[in-house]
Amino acid sequence: MTEETARLERDFLGECEIPAGAYWGVHTARALENFPISATPISTHRGLVAALGAVKQAAVRANRELGLIDSRRADAIDRACQDVRDGLLDDQFVVDVIQGGAGTSTNMNANEVVANRALELLGLPAGTYEEIHPLDHVNRSQSTNDVYPTAVRLALLAALSEVSVAVRRLAQTCHRKSAEFWSVPKVGRTQLQDAVPMTVGQEFAAWEATLAEEEARIQDSRALLCEINLGATAIGTGITADPAYREAACRHLRQITGLPLVPATNLIEATSDTGVFVQLSGVLKRTAVKVSKICNDLRLLSSGPQAGLGELRLPPRQAGSSIMPGKVNPVIPEMVNQVAFAVVGNDVTVTMAAEGGQLQLNAFEPVIAHVLLQNIDWMTSAFERLATLCIEGIAVDVEHLEAVTSRSVGVVTALTPYLGYAAAAEIAETALAGAGDIRQLVLATGVLTEEALDALLRPEQLAGISAGISEAAQRVTTT
Repeated sequence: MTEETARLERDFLGECEIPAGAYWGVHTARALENFPISATPISTHRGLVAALGAVKQAAVRANRELGLIDSRRADAIDRACQDVRDGLLDDQFVVDVIQGGAGTSTNMNANEVVANRALELLGLPAGTYEEIHPLDHVNRSQSTNDVYPTAVRLALLAALSEVSVAVRRLAQTCHRKSAEFWSVPKVGRTQLQDAVPMTVGQEFAAWEATLAEEEARIQDSRALLCEINLGATAIGTGITADPAYREAACRHLRQITGLPLVPATNLIEATSDTGVFVQLSGVLKRTAVKVSKICNDLRLLSSGPQAGLGELRLPPRQAGSSIMPGKVNPVIPEMVNQVAFAVVGNDVTVTMAAEGGQLQLNAFEPVIAHVLLQNIDWMTSAFERLATLCIEGIAVDVEHLEAVTSRSVGVVTALTPYLGYAAAAEIAETALAGAGDIRQLVLATGVLTEEALDALLRPEQLAGISAGISEAAQRVTTT
C-alpha cells in the first residue's frame, strides 16, 4: 500500500484505526480483536487463501458477464484475485483459523484484501470504498455461507492431491523393498506369538497393498468435494443473486481451477450439510491408522538390536539417548505414530463440529477446515519422510532370519494335512520342550519320506510363493 499513516474505517459498530500498509480493513480488525485464539492465521493454509482468491475471481467474472459490475471495477478485482491466488498477499490474511461466525471473518478478510489491492491497481488509496467496496463489489452475489464452504472444498481438493502422491510414493517404496526381500524367510506372528513361515518380501507386499487401498479411498473422496453450493448465498435460496449467477459462477470456477465442479442439487441442504467433511475425515483417519500400524510393526521388527526381534535394521537417523551411548531409536516411525494420534483426535473434532450444526447453517466449519487441512499437511510430510528416511534404507539380517525360521515349530502347520492336527500338535510340543527338532520328530513317525518332507519344508513352499506342492512333496508314505 502507498499510504504512510494509519487510516480510519467505519462499520455499523463504529470507527476503527487500520495500520498503515494493511490491505485488510475494519471487519478484519474486529476479528483480530475478538479471536486471538490459536496464534495461527488463515495464511498458514496457503491452499485456502488461494481457493478464496479463485472463488472471488469466479464471482467477479460471473457478475461482469451478467452486467452486475462494470468492466473497470471487474478488471481490477479480477487482477487482485489473481494476486491472492499467486500468493502475493498471503501476509494480509491475518484472522485466526479459530473464529466464530461460520467463516465470516475469513470471507471479510478476503473481501477487504481484494478490494484494497484492486484500488491500488487503479491508483487509488486504500479505503476508497466508494470506488470498489469489499461487500458491494467484491462480495457481490455472495455470502460467507457459500463462499467459505466452496473455498474449503477447493483447498481440500488441492491438498488431497499432495497426500495422495505421498501415499502412492510410500506404497512404491514398499513395493521395491518387497522385491528386494521377496525370498528372505521369516516367521509370521499372530498375537505376538510365533505363527507360520512367510518372507520379508511378503510382509512388505502386504503393506504395499494396504497403502494402495488407501490411495483409492482418498480418490473416492474427491468426487464428493466437487459438489459446491456457490450461488446459494445466505441459506441456499440464492437471495440477492441473479438467477443466472449460480451457473455462471460455477462455470467460471471450473475454468479457473480445472476441477470438475458441479452445483449442488439442493442448495439449502448443501449449505447446512457437512457430511462430506465427516466422510473425508474418516478416510484420513483410516489412512493414518493403517500407516501407524505399519510403523508399529517396523518398531517391533527392528527392536533390539540385541535383546529384541532384530529382524529389520532401520537406517539410523540420530542419537537415541543423552545418557546411553550408541543407542538409536526408531524416530521416524514414532513421529508418524504421533501424527496418526493427532489425526484420530481431529476426527473427533470434525464429528462434533458437524453434529453441532443447527438448522440452515453449520457455524463450526472454520475448525473443520483447519483440522482437515492440518491433517492432510501433517500426513503428507510424515508419509514422505517415512518413505525416504526410513523404509528406503531398511536392511535385513538374513542369517538371523534363516536361523530363526529353521528352528520354528510353526512349520509343523504345513504338515497337518499329512500327520493330522493331534499328531502335529504333539510333535510341536515335544520340539518346544527341547526333545528334538521338527524334522527329526516327523521322520520318526514314518508318515513322510525324507524327500517329501524336505520338499514340504522348503522356505518358498512354506511361504506359499512356489508354483505349488512338488511331486516329491505329494509322495506320502503310508504305514
